[in-house]
Amino acid sequence: MRAIMRADHRNVALLAVAQTLVQSASVLAMTLGALIGGHLAPDRSLATLPIAAIVIGTAATTIPAAMLMRRIGRQAGFLIGAAIGTASALLTAFAIYRNDFGAFVAGYALLGVYQGFTNYYRFAAGEAAAPDFRSRAISWVIAGGVVAAFLGPQLAYSPRDWLAPHTFLGSYLAQAVLGVLALVALAQLRMPASRAAASPVARRSRRELMGQPVFLVAMGGAAVSYAVMLLVMTATPVAMIGCGHQVGDAVHVIQWHVLGMFAPSFFTGGLIARFGAPRVMAAGFVLLLGHVAIALTGTEVLHFGSALVLLGVGWNFSFVGGTALLTTAYREAEQSRAQAINDFVVFGTVAVASLSSGWLYHQFGWQALNLAALPFLAVALVATLALIRRPRTAVAGA
Repeated sequence: MRAIMRADHRNVALLAVAQTLVQSASVLAMTLGALIGGHLAPDRSLATLPIAAIVIGTAATTIPAAMLMRRIGRQAGFLIGAAIGTASALLTAFAIYRNDFGAFVAGYALLGVYQGFTNYYRFAAGEAAAPDFRSRAISWVIAGGVVAAFLGPQLAYSPRDWLAPHTFLGSYLAQAVLGVLALVALAQLRMPASRAAASPVARRSRRELMGQPVFLVAMGGAAVSYAVMLLVMTATPVAMIGCGHQVGDAVHVIQWHVLGMFAPSFFTGGLIARFGAPRVMAAGFVLLLGHVAIALTGTEVLHFGSALVLLGVGWNFSFVGGTALLTTAYREAEQSRAQAINDFVVFGTVAVASLSSGWLYHQFGWQALNLAALPFLAVALVATLALIRRPRTAVAGA
């Protein structure tokens, strides 16, 4: 048993390292995407298109990645993803060198493909963990983003002039190094063989699976929280510059936001184990509503910073809670299908939000963009509270 637990913790630790590396690459890309996109794009309203390309790439990859990993295994799929992530950074660096907006967007789309694979790290951690460690394992892997909150912005700006006059070319070469390091970490994984194919319990139809209230709340809550978070985060650097703040101010605000996204993961798993995933999700939606309230009160750096920290913590509670709740809604034989459906819906919704971000901000402004999130957050909160009040039933895998 001790050997099993050591392997259990080792795999989770390696997945957390890989998560740290991909999140650092993602934070770097998010920090610079709209700023460089606005410089390269033929129309400034397209400034957030590179960020949207990440999410579109992620949504388009979720189902193929799940199908591929069901055939070749988690580790092989994760290695393919990391190789694509390295290639995406090199393509983006080439786009900077050539001042090519199309190639820049394509590089960001490939980063989205990479994330389409890495979004399964959290599920892989749950699959590798003993049942009483599952929510903590998911939370610990997501906690890898804490380092990314500092490393990502640092890599975005410290190497920016290394290859002058091609500003930020060095930043994207540093991003390529992160992909190589992820390949090294993932090569050490020793994931247990999947028991899904051998499970004696029959798979339910897609309609039966998705028709469960627990599945709908888990998937819908994760989709709303992620979409609202990215809708706001994507527009934040552009909004801050538009309000007269410096680029460095925007970087620090994003840094604190990312810290808010991932630092709670050190205790979110414990909160879920104690209070249940739906209650933690509901707390997350309340915090997201708090973000909107602060964002509407002003546009000083303090307003942006405090609102974005709440946005990050609210996302963490609702997204980690939604992921943990989802694992109770499917049987072993259904895990690939359930995870693929969930991530396709989540990141498809996020893609729409990301594509809308630049347009909403340029057409209606910062406050209207935040107000647009209110009805979705309200519906998600009401649905989660309704689930909490339902009688306890057996979980799907029982």
